[in-house]
Amino acid sequence: MSKEEQLKEATGEKKIQSLTFRMGAFGAAVPLLFFVVWAISISVLKLSSEVGLVMGAVIGLTLGLLFCKSKWEDYAQGLFDGLAQPIGVVAMVAWFYAGMFAQVLQVGGLVEGLVWVGAVTGLTGGLFVALTFLLAATFSTAVGTGYGTTVAFCTLMYPAGVAVGADPVFMFAAILAGAVFGDNLAPVSDTTIVSATTQDADVPGVVRSRFKYAIAAAIPATILFAIFGGGGKALENQAALDSMIESTNPAGLIMLVPFVLVLVLALSGQHLLTSLTWGIIGAIPLIVLLNLGTFGDIIRFDPESGTIVEGALVSGLTGYFNMAILILLIVGAAHLMRLGGTMEAITKGLIKWIKNSIRKAEFAIWSIVALLNSAITINTAAEIAAAPFVRELGSKYKIHRYRRANMLDAVTSALGYIFPWGAPVLLGWSTIQTMTNQYEWLPVVEPTAVFPFVFQGWFLVIVMLIAALTGWGLRYEGKNGEELRERPKE
Repeated sequence: MSKEEQLKEATGEKKIQSLTFRMGAFGAAVPLLFFVVWAISISVLKLSSEVGLVMGAVIGLTLGLLFCKSKWEDYAQGLFDGLAQPIGVVAMVAWFYAGMFAQVLQVGGLVEGLVWVGAVTGLTGGLFVALTFLLAATFSTAVGTGYGTTVAFCTLMYPAGVAVGADPVFMFAAILAGAVFGDNLAPVSDTTIVSATTQDADVPGVVRSRFKYAIAAAIPATILFAIFGGGGKALENQAALDSMIESTNPAGLIMLVPFVLVLVLALSGQHLLTSLTWGIIGAIPLIVLLNLGTFGDIIRFDPESGTIVEGALVSGLTGYFNMAILILLIVGAAHLMRLGGTMEAITKGLIKWIKNSIRKAEFAIWSIVALLNSAITINTAAEIAAAPFVRELGSKYKIHRYRRANMLDAVTSALGYIFPWGAPVLLGWSTIQTMTNQYEWLPVVEPTAVFPFVFQGWFLVIVMLIAALTGWGLRYEGKNGEELRERPKE
């Protein structure tokens, strides 16, 4: 062993190149397989939570140690090598900034401003449902959180829609569909960030390339919501409706300014952290100077509270702590699969079926992502689990990184808001239940009733399947990462 190698080993910088596992490639997959089974099990038992998923990942990695035939210290070093990969770290930091930006916009009253737009238009029935979808899509694209959109709009828009004759099922579906749109398209969305970083792609380029898929699904979704969304009965209690409208405030629409700033900077090629930083810096003075909130709402110190530091910036960080830990653990588990030969074995097996067919390769990618998202209830976690397979297979067939990221994100964003056992669907359902304490007349829509009508989700899944089978939008990757219409020669 050379002096340089001895120094690297002594300082913990030695890189593990391969590991041997009992049961071969299957043994190397135990950590990630256990996590997937764990996620499915707690979902079926309705016990799913981010902390629960983190625990499943930790147990899976511990089991992997028992299956490892190599030195356990090499297994540990291989895991740490995986945890240190830029993929997980970049996504984690980007989440923190995106979360802070989203919470600042919330403080500024962007939700109330968007609801005010819906209220003053005087639209009722199906048109109100269509408007709700468009507003939810706008908001989720602005703040990058489909979960936050679901909670905010189930709290404000759902009661208002039911009050003006919108069908309750379609109102709930329109909110979920709007969340799908923004989760898929927003530059600051966690799924956008993960899909881009795990495929070594830049966020602005990914967003530009996926716009056509999102719009192709959104146009028919808007039309169907307008046609079929008006089956409810208008609320006779006008006082209740007036009180609801009075709670909205158009002043929050000024928060669209920092949102547009972030969008322009991101799409012009600025780094995502740079764009988000300027968005936060631009939003805070507007909130304080226009009395939309106080500086204490942004950040404050409270020694008497358990958290000490509170406010929107803190909430934006803490909201992603569990998912940040989860992505690091899953990226580490995926790295162990690579060291143990699992990724190579799976890729070889798929290649035997795919042979030289790009259509089969993209269909295989679509299927893997759909399968994992059907099983894992938190869409970002499912995306993280699917990302290594998408990357390996897509790279093999020189499918451009933008295309891989779009296949990964579109199917993930769509299915995450469709299935009755999905976390955002259950989140919306529980939010509506809590609203019945304020509005006794408010009907509660069951998750099993809403899932067929989340049109943006279903259409997006179908659009990506058609794209995979027909090659619509397919681009190959050149030597320098450029997009090519023709597949480069080996």
